Amino acid sequence: MRLETQKKFAAGLSITSNTLIIITKIIAGMLSGSISIISEAIHSLSDFLASVLTFFAVTRSAEPADKEHPFGHGKYEDMSGFIEGGLIIFAGLFIIYEAASKLISGYTIEVESMLGIYVMAFAVIANFLVSRYLFFVAKKSDSVSLRADAEHLQTDIFSSLGVLLGLVLIKITGLTIIDPVIAIVVALIILKTGFSISKETLNNLLDGSIPPADITKIEEILKNNQVIKGYKNIKGRKAGQYKEIELTLLFNPDMKISCCHNICDQVESSIKEALGNVSIVIHSEPM
Repeated sequence: MRLETQKKFAAGLSITSNTLIIITKIIAGMLSGSISIISEAIHSLSDFLASVLTFFAVTRSAEPADKEHPFGHGKYEDMSGFIEGGLIIFAGLFIIYEAASKLISGYTIEVESMLGIYVMAFAVIANFLVSRYLFFVAKKSDSVSLRADAEHLQTDIFSSLGVLLGLVLIKITGLTIIDPVIAIVVALIILKTGFSISKETLNNLLDGSIPPADITKIEEILKNNQVIKGYKNIKGRKAGQYKEIELTLLFNPDMKISCCHNICDQVESSIKEALGNVSIVIHSEPM
């Protein structure tokens, strides 16, 4: 399966999985009367919206550069990841609001926990399998939006486990106040993930630098080439799965342009091998 096709399949699988989980959680939440299950349904709804965004992003980012987008469409993935982070944050805040309201006003509704236990167990298993596949494809393709979607589903695993534990405790102790307390704990986990995703993707949207480790790899490649007399102005930014790099190489003033060009091609090839999907612009100057 081609990489782009695999990315689209992974995004489509996430949409299908989230749709099924949302339906089961909403039904279980309404029938059981559990605020934590209803909160989880809201969380899964944000997962669904994120999955739709991811499918759109990986489809658009795969398109080649054109007149309107001469540097390609990679930023669509960063945009998608940033919106996903915002959706996660919104879901977390909403769950805290609903759960806190229940605690303040008093939470006396009888919770039927067995139905919720079965549904949460199903959600954990389904999200674990789908998120593992998304992480696999995201790592293989260096896709920001797929990884954000996988992170999103992973928070759903932890939150579903929290709700599952809470429902088991309610079944054992009969203390329904555990339900909104668990919902708040779930929301805090969600918020942490949301802020993390938003921070990374916003850095990419604002053309923040590539990781220092990548710069170090580039410097090692340049230092190991004896013909190169020096280098300067190494710059790099992330656009979706692609890294865009610019640098200046210094050569002996007597070296022919054709020789300089060949060395630049070698350096470009070595950097691509070390960093993966990269676009490189190299400027040559006399020492």
